Amino acid sequence: MTEKIFLKDYDYQLPPELIAQQPLPNRDDSRMMVVSRDKQSIEHRQFREIVRFFHPGDLLILNDSRVIPAKAWANLKNKEGKSIEFLFLKEYKPGVWEVLCRPAKKVKEGDWLIFDKNLEAKVIARWPLGHRLLEFNTADVLGRLKEIGVPPLPPYIKRKKGDPRFKKIDAERYQTVYAMKDGSIAAPTAGLHFTEGTLSELKQKGVEILYVTLNVGLATFQPVKAEKITDHQMLEESFYLSPETAQAINQAKKEGRPITAVGTTVVRTLESASIEGQLKPGAQSTRLFIYPGYNFRVVDRLLTNFHLPRSTLLMLVSAFAGYDLIMAAYREAVKERYRFFSYGDCMLII
Repeated sequence: MTEKIFLKDYDYQLPPELIAQQPLPNRDDSRMMVVSRDKQSIEHRQFREIVRFFHPGDLLILNDSRVIPAKAWANLKNKEGKSIEFLFLKEYKPGVWEVLCRPAKKVKEGDWLIFDKNLEAKVIARWPLGHRLLEFNTADVLGRLKEIGVPPLPPYIKRKKGDPRFKKIDAERYQTVYAMKDGSIAAPTAGLHFTEGTLSELKQKGVEILYVTLNVGLATFQPVKAEKITDHQMLEESFYLSPETAQAINQAKKEGRPITAVGTTVVRTLESASIEGQLKPGAQSTRLFIYPGYNFRVVDRLLTNFHLPRSTLLMLVSAFAGYDLIMAAYREAVKERYRFFSYGDCMLII
């Protein structure tokens, strides 16, 4: 098969009502499509059946990054008008953050912003595409965000500002049960299906569960604009791989035990850290863009959600399972009325 390198190849028709707007009552209520690369087959299962697809000695790798309440609103000091929306992207040093603002044209260098009575900031740099650098009146900006901010849900999940019905639900459910390290502006959504009970069952079966940390940033949902996907450049994301996790995965690969990645962020972490057949531990960064034709070195199986048309995530899973099989699976998911995207159902590729 000719490698699919055009953006239009990754389009598909999705009825809007299949985009999940809220989580199911229980995390493990999700459906799970099982896609076999060897058999070229598609099965319909429930996520709570996932344990049966593992054997003692298998490795399951999770991203333990925690979503910060990175969306907040502010008003310009001494000026009237509607609140401006801010997405907090990166802390450069205590009290200094890069943000994305909307509408950006209102926010000029030198302006003062009032987030609440305890949180103010001065715009110290104006960068392209709505990016700004803010200097705050406190070093503990994240602590204040935990009081006033909300989870930065993707735009396809519709919420009214400050909607009390969903604020608590989203704060809990747009977060994995094993999230530990603050830093992401989007959830590693493949992990949202796991419960403490599921993880306990897997451990009891002899599955080794390990963690990596990739802070999900703009790169994960950066739109592809180039007609030929080979012309697309990924934004940088940071990750951390502990020596213990690297050693355990290296040993499992040596012994032929399968590595299952939970989510595309884990795939990019492990594949980025692979140097000459061995995982290199430590704090690193990646711009790795995986699309059909990529030769996977570490990951043997993948649990992932259903991704947006024309997205780098759809290209990654097409590289992993094969373009034709993935596009057939997506057509089947639409036909069978699966729930799509962040709060939606999942796919296990074996």
